[in-house]
Amino acid sequence: MKFVRFIMKNASLASVPKHIEHFSKFSPSPLSMKQFLDFGSINACEKTSFAFLRQELPVRLSNIMKEINLLPNRLLTTASVQTVQSWYIQSLMEILEFLDKNPDDFKVLGEFVDALVTIRNRHNDVVPTMAQGIIEYKEAFPQDLVTNQNIQYFLDRFYMSRISIRMLINQHTLIFDGTLNPVHPNTIGSIDPQCEVGDVVQDAFHSAKMLCDQYYLRSPDLILQEMCNGPESIVYVPSHLYHMLFELFKNAMRATIETHDKSNTLPPIQVRVSLGDEDMSIKVSDKGGGVPFRRIENLFSYMFSTAPAPQIGEHTRPPLAGFGYGLPISRLYAQYFQGDLQLYSMEGHGTDAVIYLKALSTDSIERLPVYNKTTLKNYKVSQEVDDWCIPSKEPLDLNLIKMYDF
Repeated sequence: MKFVRFIMKNASLASVPKHIEHFSKFSPSPLSMKQFLDFGSINACEKTSFAFLRQELPVRLSNIMKEINLLPNRLLTTASVQTVQSWYIQSLMEILEFLDKNPDDFKVLGEFVDALVTIRNRHNDVVPTMAQGIIEYKEAFPQDLVTNQNIQYFLDRFYMSRISIRMLINQHTLIFDGTLNPVHPNTIGSIDPQCEVGDVVQDAFHSAKMLCDQYYLRSPDLILQEMCNGPESIVYVPSHLYHMLFELFKNAMRATIETHDKSNTLPPIQVRVSLGDEDMSIKVSDKGGGVPFRRIENLFSYMFSTAPAPQIGEHTRPPLAGFGYGLPISRLYAQYFQGDLQLYSMEGHGTDAVIYLKALSTDSIERLPVYNKTTLKNYKVSQEVDDWCIPSKEPLDLNLIKMYDF
């Protein structure tokens, strides 16, 4: 019996490239926040969701799996990246098992929910595992600009795909598991139709404050200002907003304390929230000394971190800074529903971080990567000679320059 299962498993594995090739020819179908909301609250039908997901999830998985194979071979062959790739293959195989099953069978629907939960749990450590693969690669091989650009391009798309897949899985499992969220009973899956931004700001700040107090034994205070008379609320995913704000608060607190380490008092972190006709804007301001302009883009790079990288598997408290993935992934969360996260810094003073979200649920549409010829071209970019002078990193010693008479 074990031998039969072994043969069947290997036969399934052999067919994986064919399935990936087939489903990657289709583009993912982006959904708006309003569509998520309407389906979950008005037209919720488990059979319809099942029929959609058993087709859509293989498309999203296959599109990004095609791109994994375009990574530099030296990165692709690291143990950590191989592990992530095996998770994706296994998850794709498990979803494909439902392609021919009957949606009218309640047992099938229950098995599908269980399969989605298993897949979601399997992928919980994708971010740190992929980050570990990047560390392994950086430690073993010399870096070059083109390869780093390719890795940055891939990881932005890979993590955005992961966010979207988890969104679909969470909506289905939360809506159709038959239970209500006792903390947020009005949520539709993971979406809050009346997400009060001020409350999420307070929650994220206090979590970061507790962490900061553990490390530094003190932390700055919060000044929150909502720019209209009442609480600002939008249709949004509170966990996504919390993730962004928690990361910004950690960075702001660390910078504030390290800049004012000899001072008895710490300047507060200020947050302003404003809701307009098109945008919800949240500005987080600190007086943590800021960063030089040339380093701003580095803060969104997966290949760069100002803090020592933690080791996976350490049974210690959560780090205040780690792989350097906090800001880039926070920006992806903002961009996922057509928003953004931008930094404006004044070196010697502090930094303003602004989260932009869409005010209208009809404008909040998934931003999804798609594999096509343009994608392939981006991985084949070669380094060209710059047609601008590149300044030296060190000041010139004019005494060493021979002067010529003309």
